[in-house]
Amino acid sequence: MIEHEFLGAGLGAIIGAILALTGAGGGILAVPLLVFGLGLSMAEAAPVGLLAVGLAAGVGAVLGLRQGVVRYRAALFVASLGLLTAPLGLLLAHRLPNAPLALAFALVLIYVCVRMLLKARHELKGGAGSLPRDVQPCVLNPLQGRLRWTLPCARALAFTGLLSGLLSGLLGVGGGFVIIPALSRYTNLEMRSIVATSLAVIALVSVGSVVSASVGGVMHWSVGLPFAVGAVVGLVIVRQFAHKVAGPRLQQVFALVGIAAACCSSSRPWAPDSVPYSASKALCSSAQSASR
Repeated sequence: MIEHEFLGAGLGAIIGAILALTGAGGGILAVPLLVFGLGLSMAEAAPVGLLAVGLAAGVGAVLGLRQGVVRYRAALFVASLGLLTAPLGLLLAHRLPNAPLALAFALVLIYVCVRMLLKARHELKGGAGSLPRDVQPCVLNPLQGRLRWTLPCARALAFTGLLSGLLSGLLGVGGGFVIIPALSRYTNLEMRSIVATSLAVIALVSVGSVVSASVGGVMHWSVGLPFAVGAVVGLVIVRQFAHKVAGPRLQQVFALVGIAAACCSSSRPWAPDSVPYSASKALCSSAQSASR
């Protein structure tokens, strides 16, 4: 199984590099890599992917805290509600068949990639890359430098937390594709503050989902740890020169790769040779016992 662990670490490094180059949303490719690269089922890949994305997001959140750009009260509020729905998503993931899970994940992945394509095209045309802000119930107090907490603000952030937590447990996605557009639409925060706050929420919600998966006995630590360590190493290394190579063209490439992965993952569950990780591991163990 040493080769399996090295492969997991290598795939994790790829995810870390993607996170460094594309920012929030790139981690959603963790699940397809685990499904195709290591043969995990959707339910098995979700908590492993969250472990890696959560650790990488935690690194980014700590850096944001040191820079003073994380809105920690908003992050704690959104994450606390996400932690409530993440176990529900995890429960549904292990109750639902693999095929509809793969289809749901494919639809979410296509949505994320289309948004990435549109954002990259907007930047290439000279735009700032931010989304239009029609309604802003959460605005900064210019005197205190803090968000003004109103009922519309709390309602908007609460819905964001509940939805991101549910998708986190169900599909193994960090939820940045939900949190960042919501903060962009409902607040007047700067983009770097939005991204840093989103990373803090992702890290906190991921911890809850990983703990729930561990307690439920559905976390494959032999795969998750090498994958997560590889993701952090890849993120730290590539982050050093990401500003030199990252850009809208690269985001377009990753978006197209993501759409291709979505198409493949949606068709894979019906293939007769699709074997989940737990089954393939059992087959390997049986073969080794027979050879002895």
